Amino acid sequence: MSFLSPDYPEIIYNGDEGEISASFRKADSPPDYDAGGGTTFHYLSTKLSTDGLFGLYKNRMGPQPGGTSTHFHKTMSESFYVLSGEIHVFDGERWFDASVGDYLYIPPGGVHSFGNISGEPAEFLMLFAPGAAREGYFEGLGLVAGMSDEERAEFFVRHDSFFPDMTKGPASESWETRAAVRRSFKTR
Repeated sequence: MSFLSPDYPEIIYNGDEGEISASFRKADSPPDYDAGGGTTFHYLSTKLSTDGLFGLYKNRMGPQPGGTSTHFHKTMSESFYVLSGEIHVFDGERWFDASVGDYLYIPPGGVHSFGNISGEPAEFLMLFAPGAAREGYFEGLGLVAGMSDEERAEFFVRHDSFFPDMTKGPASESWETRAAVRRSFKTR
């Protein structure tokens, strides 16, 4: 007999009593990965730690222009929540300057992009649901320049990231050009 409203997912925990299984991470914990240039990642909840339910990452981008090209994912949604600074986000139709408290949700298949063109550091949360092992993607991005076109495209497919030009991936758009254009006008 199910006692849950049909608005809830299937029962995952079948115990009759709760268990001690929570995890806590202090705000001053060092980043799990430093990509250089002021970009860091905190792996708050991973596919492994949530049994694949979701992945939550805190990303800090340095002040220099940078970001990812327009892309989509086939297996997961992605969400952004801005903690500090400002990031430039694309919802598949329009670009926005997203600042503290702004939120963007992208369902599976939704075209999107994000980056920093503000000239200041920015911090934001990235939520992937269901969870995927995005750590391998984040840490592998620094190696894609040394890959062949075929290896690069295979890396992106393996990490569920589909770009218009799979041989260039996230580097196919110029964030320096976007930053220069932004100086002449703002979307917000």
